[in-house]
Amino acid sequence: MAAQKSIVLVTVDCLRADHVGFMGYPRPTTPFLDFLAQESLVFPAAIVAGAPTYYSLPAILASRYPLALGRDVLGLAPDEPTLASVLKKSGYATAAFAAGNPYISPRFGYAQGFDTFRDFLDDERERPAGNSDTGNGWTGHLNQKLQKINSGLGSFGAVYNELYFQYCQRVTPEANSLDALRRFPSAEVLVDEAGKWLESVGDAPFFLWLHLMDPHAPYYPKQEGFALMDVRPASPSSARYLNSYWNRSDIGARRLRRHRDEIVSLYDAGIRWVDLQMSRLVEKLRLSGQWDRCIFALTADHGEEFLDHDSRFHPPERLMEELIHVPLMMRLPGNVKKEVSVAPFSLLHLAPTLLDAAELPVPEAFQGRSWLRDNGSADELAISECVSGCSNPFHAANRIGPRVLSLREARFKLVLHFDPVAKALQDLLYDLKSDPKELAPLARHEQKAVRRRLLEAAREHLQGPIDQRARMLGRVRELQLEWKKPANQSAPAVSQSASA
Repeated sequence: MAAQKSIVLVTVDCLRADHVGFMGYPRPTTPFLDFLAQESLVFPAAIVAGAPTYYSLPAILASRYPLALGRDVLGLAPDEPTLASVLKKSGYATAAFAAGNPYISPRFGYAQGFDTFRDFLDDERERPAGNSDTGNGWTGHLNQKLQKINSGLGSFGAVYNELYFQYCQRVTPEANSLDALRRFPSAEVLVDEAGKWLESVGDAPFFLWLHLMDPHAPYYPKQEGFALMDVRPASPSSARYLNSYWNRSDIGARRLRRHRDEIVSLYDAGIRWVDLQMSRLVEKLRLSGQWDRCIFALTADHGEEFLDHDSRFHPPERLMEELIHVPLMMRLPGNVKKEVSVAPFSLLHLAPTLLDAAELPVPEAFQGRSWLRDNGSADELAISECVSGCSNPFHAANRIGPRVLSLREARFKLVLHFDPVAKALQDLLYDLKSDPKELAPLARHEQKAVRRRLLEAAREHLQGPIDQRARMLGRVRELQLEWKKPANQSAPAVSQSASA
């Protein structure tokens, strides 16, 4: 067992591919990872199987499409084979540290297969005061009443919204640091915990999964992140104002755009802090002698939108490139360096590839395949899916909306959206070679053969078999959770900016 390869998997929430140095980003967000990429496999077109987090992780950990068990089953089904469960059965020590993401928890099955699992959801750090949230008191109650009639107030409604926003900024207590405003534990907290756990495993092979939230909204990076990028740091008051402004629902993209660059700087500083902590983690592995037999993979659960299509964050409504195209680097012991195709690589294939690299069998239930054995072809297809409008899946009814499907080839991409109101299927075909930002879908009469081929692939995907046993176990878990919930307890509200 001492000769067996260990695996470290790092998933960074909201990390889009085009904000990483080894993917071509000009800002110095990832100098250490850029260096590590020189001895790693770098996949130029890694595509998530769904977005946001709750539609992405089933493919990463269980090599299964997120809606394969039905739209109403979320997370991993009980006893479903996963990367962690396979490695644990193979004698590996297993641990996961997730930075307070509410969808990465035992409630959704993510603790199965791990000897040590910490989601930091019970973290007793002082919570932030909020982003201009004055919902309590007489002013908050008055605002709630006015918002109900705001749509009929015309220009006065817009003036009122602006005045109330500025009022909230003035009355919200000042924070003395960005740390006091941060909603999630930052990367060094998880790396420290992981370091302690690594010391406890000795020479045994291990599987370590870290899920980091530093680039996730609200954007409150470590102050040191700005210094590392040699950019002007944001004060706590300015960062809170920017996040509050960016989270406004009463203004459009044109007004939001005035602060876009400042928001992106906060986001990039969070990425830079992740990069520094990755250098710390690798150094710990080197000093302990574990690095030479360690497989290291870093990717993201999805990207983030900064008004690319006049939207923000990562809503489950459209599967555009800024949300589904993520970085993926994989370092294998022995400096294995192979040519990686520009064809799409679905993260559905990540778990089988990691198991194959560790010379372990891949479960038959996995829907993906090992890239090391079959690295695909130029016409490789990556499928992504989600349920439109499911921004708070804690509400079971929120999960059964219309499906959105993306089918991406190296050049062409088809996005399908069923509109239940119009009772029609909207199909948008993009030529990513001539239109990489997906701003102008092709006319219906263009590329008919491509459209036909991708529609046939969509039909085949939607008619795929369902693991009825896994589905039933997932449904039973959901019912048990509903029965345990007090009658007067509603599902937690999750704002779009806070959703994972």
